[in-house]
Amino acid sequence: MPRPNRFYDLILIGPVKVASYKDGRGRTKHTAACTAPNCGFSTEHGNRSAAELAARTHRCTV
Repeated sequence: MPRPNRFYDLILIGPVKVASYKDGRGRTKHTAACTAPNCGFSTEHGNRSAAELAARTHRCTV
């Protein structure tokens, strides 16, 4: 079984990175996290399209 939190299939949409990973139970999860300083935006989703939509619609408030 793959190690948890090993990210793969990374893409960058603006300042937001979208990646997939396997959680501790072997399920595939998808995350979107903003790389801008002091932003703090991150989300976890069950499907890739939701994570990419969150990345495309994110606007930094910093």
